[in-house]
Amino acid sequence: MGAPFARAQLRPSSEAPALEWEIRWDVTHPERIRIILATAAALGSPALLRQGDTASPLRLETLEPEGGVLHWSGLTVDPGADAWEVEVFGHGCVYRMLLSGESEEPGTWVTPLPRQVLRLRRRAHRRAPAPEDLRMRLPLPGWLGRERQAVDMSASGLSLRMGAGERLPPGRVLQPIVLRTEGGEAMSLRGEVRHVSGRADGELQCGLHVTPLTAGDAERWQAMVARALHPATRTDGTRVEEHWRLFIDSGYFNLAGRSVEDFEARRRSFFELGRGAGTMGAVLTEVVWPSERGVEATLSAMKPYRSVWMVHQLARRQDAARFERLKGQMLRDVYAHCVEHAQRDPEFRWLASYIESTVPFTLRSHVGFADRMAATGRTLLLPMRMIDVECGHPSGQAPSGLELGPATEAERRLLVERIALTRPACYAEALDLRMESLDLRDATRAWQAVGLERERHLLVAREGAKPVAVAVLESGPPGTNPFGLLDSARLFALSPRARQAYPALMDGARRWFAQRGRDGFTFLAEEAGDVEAAGLHDAAPDMKPYLWLIPADLAPEFLEHIHEQTAPRPLSHPQKELS
Repeated sequence: MGAPFARAQLRPSSEAPALEWEIRWDVTHPERIRIILATAAALGSPALLRQGDTASPLRLETLEPEGGVLHWSGLTVDPGADAWEVEVFGHGCVYRMLLSGESEEPGTWVTPLPRQVLRLRRRAHRRAPAPEDLRMRLPLPGWLGRERQAVDMSASGLSLRMGAGERLPPGRVLQPIVLRTEGGEAMSLRGEVRHVSGRADGELQCGLHVTPLTAGDAERWQAMVARALHPATRTDGTRVEEHWRLFIDSGYFNLAGRSVEDFEARRRSFFELGRGAGTMGAVLTEVVWPSERGVEATLSAMKPYRSVWMVHQLARRQDAARFERLKGQMLRDVYAHCVEHAQRDPEFRWLASYIESTVPFTLRSHVGFADRMAATGRTLLLPMRMIDVECGHPSGQAPSGLELGPATEAERRLLVERIALTRPACYAEALDLRMESLDLRDATRAWQAVGLERERHLLVAREGAKPVAVAVLESGPPGTNPFGLLDSARLFALSPRARQAYPALMDGARRWFAQRGRDGFTFLAEEAGDVEAAGLHDAAPDMKPYLWLIPADLAPEFLEHIHEQTAPRPLSHPQKELS
């Protein structure tokens, strides 16, 4: 009984992404090039005009939609009729192209659309300017160890300016590097010199790979990097009341036929967890975009499995655009913060979400990206039904001839084998449904380390000694998501008579969750007919939810896609990836 894998593709490798200094993609399809450059024009992305050792800034003003003509401004050199290399900066990448054109007036340039664009990603983590008050001192003798100003920073990198006569060879280790702010905050890092390169002003710039020396240093460093990369968003948990108010005002609580009253019992647990979320970054983050009015937009991310980060509970006020510098800024900011938080985790292999495809933005962003990348064979869109099940309302169907109990070792192996036959490998690996991860031990340990619960139980229905079906039951902290995504049940068939056991398994699930203080849970039905077979009713049949899954190394491309879809101009539904 295989699940209907809409666009479930080949089995991707999930090896840890390599920290390569430069990754290249050739983009040749005209529509993709048009979208990339239209996005750059709409967002005012920085650009450089290069010829040999000469580099000067310029700006892409507009792209004519009909003829594909590019209009540039801000030139400080006359490009003439020569071919120039142009670099346009995206979110964490550079788009490089060769252009020639003509100047209509001084400082302007008109060029045709390039036939090819080279997309470059030069580092694993995006950088941002360092705080102006940040000073650093290197463990070097004499004047070499003087206080210096940092230039920029990333999750694992830091750069500083050096004088023309200073030399630090690549590979040299510096420990401790002491950082201080004017506010008195201090931290110590281990640094390894990665490169020393020239600057336009004649000075040198030294790039360091850095590692905090203590847990306290790590916490302060990560908070500083987050403020530098994401100045408009917050994750400190000080706005939980406003966060909840946003869910009410935005209509988030009205999804799937629900109402605000349905969530009142979960408000307290959401507040309690939210106030401490700023110290739980190993397993979750709750990102909010505040204004003087309150929280305007939010997106959260959590790590339910050992190598998966899942984005969830996206909400935005309908009238929030007046607080944006550019249209779509809030969505770009909250997505970038959540995804880049996940990218700092060395165990990050998969980015996931339970999405509702009838929401227009979700269709353009998540479904659109999976469609665009379908030819790579590395995306999963799994249709499902998400059914709210109340613990206090059993099915009333007697389990004729069935016995329920925890899975034996042989039954665990049978379940893993059945999942391997009926689901893509990425599904089994990401959701910890392989033998080495089936007990959820690694994920549970991470949640327990920050004082939170996480648990999995395998409940098997048997006819005599023969296993018929199994329910995979999972619980997590109620405050992580108002819809209770971490309190879930999945059903898997182990024999042709499996569905006859589904009502009994669902009643067993009700008892299991009730013993843990839950009043309900979510049934994640992945096969057509499973809802009815389990004796349940779908209260929102018009909804079309999916499990959305991509490998971690596609996360930067997903963020570029989010920027394209939120740029202040209309975009058609994205085409299949043709480059």
